[in-house]
Amino acid sequence: METNKSATEKITASPGDPTAPDPAPAPGPGHGPLVGIRILDLTRLYPGPLATMLMAEMGADVIKIEDRISPDPMRLYPPFIGEESAGYLAVNRSKRSISLKFNEELGQEVFFRLAKTADIVVEQFRPGVLSSIGMGYEEAIKANPRIIYLSLTGYGQKGPYAQKAGHDVNYLGYSGIVSLTGTEKGGQTLPGVQIADVAGGAYMAVIAALSALWARERAGVGQKVDVSMLDGVLPLATLQLAHYWAGKENLPPWKLPLSGGLPFYGVYKCGDGKYLALGSLEPKFWKQFCELVDKPEWVSRFYAEGEEGEKLKMELMRLFRTRRRDEWIKLVGKADVCLTPVLDLSEIERDAHLKERQMVIEQEHPKSGKIKGVAMPIKFSRTVPHAPGLPPALGEHTLEILQELGYSEKEIRELIRQKAVYIPPGKK
Repeated sequence: METNKSATEKITASPGDPTAPDPAPAPGPGHGPLVGIRILDLTRLYPGPLATMLMAEMGADVIKIEDRISPDPMRLYPPFIGEESAGYLAVNRSKRSISLKFNEELGQEVFFRLAKTADIVVEQFRPGVLSSIGMGYEEAIKANPRIIYLSLTGYGQKGPYAQKAGHDVNYLGYSGIVSLTGTEKGGQTLPGVQIADVAGGAYMAVIAALSALWARERAGVGQKVDVSMLDGVLPLATLQLAHYWAGKENLPPWKLPLSGGLPFYGVYKCGDGKYLALGSLEPKFWKQFCELVDKPEWVSRFYAEGEEGEKLKMELMRLFRTRRRDEWIKLVGKADVCLTPVLDLSEIERDAHLKERQMVIEQEHPKSGKIKGVAMPIKFSRTVPHAPGLPPALGEHTLEILQELGYSEKEIRELIRQKAVYIPPGKK
């Protein structure tokens, strides 16, 4: 992967065409809208590493900093692809890795030298943990007054829950989202993905980091940014809360309009056991759907509620079971009715639209062979990022980064002797 020197190169339009994208010559950081930004990534597990990976793949030089005694535990979680954790590989592409002792003076000296060169620090420890060992915001701002120090936690830096342990399910529970998810027969249930980790954590961290960067451009100084996954997931229930506050009616999820209450907005089982998603939420879509399935008498039932709505829902269930899923999709064709397949994970990479959008990538890993991953979801017309770089091995770039920071060979040998840093065999 390229060093920070190449990450500061200028982005220019192609000759004669001010809107043309630059070519993306090689994998790794150094191209894209965040070129020239350095991020120190102290995060672990899922939300923080996903956030920093997104910024790395937008061109930032992201240096993953792991404690040599207690590295990112995601590296140890199954399943494995060859020798590497699939989860670790999924959220750590395009970064560089340095491993040092967090609670040791020489290791911290390396961190603060890096902080002087960085724009953003992202950490994911409980409130006060890094401050207690001398690596908190107070110390970082002394090293670099322009630093943006983003702390990503479950419950935030302050509040009655600040020191509580938590995971995605807990934040979804507190936010009310679990209470909005379920069926009459099965009761409340969990979503199939980690919504709080991704939407409340990773995405909010990216928004917060880039907003703070813009504020720094105007004010000239950095700041501390407090991102709570519980706070971050609450906006997902904005509409449901607005409806509740307006009507003061606390309906079960299967009666809410967009989670089972409306017959024309839901998921239906087909004759082959696969599912369709029907989203004919506007009268114009519902009318076209009724005409398509030869049920013109249903058009006037668009506003059906209560028993009549349940009756229509049962009729839709019986209708969809008369054909296989893909037969329904073929029948729909290009009609504007908001009827789509519910794909399972094995179908994602074969979907024609997602293939055209290049949303699944494949890389050749030296230890794991071919690995697949979800691509950067944002497309830029000019500052086109490089192809993603490989996820780094623990300490893979320790020597390279120390040399960039100006450490002499003698100083590096001393750091190694004192076990203040970790350099893997073959890199020394």
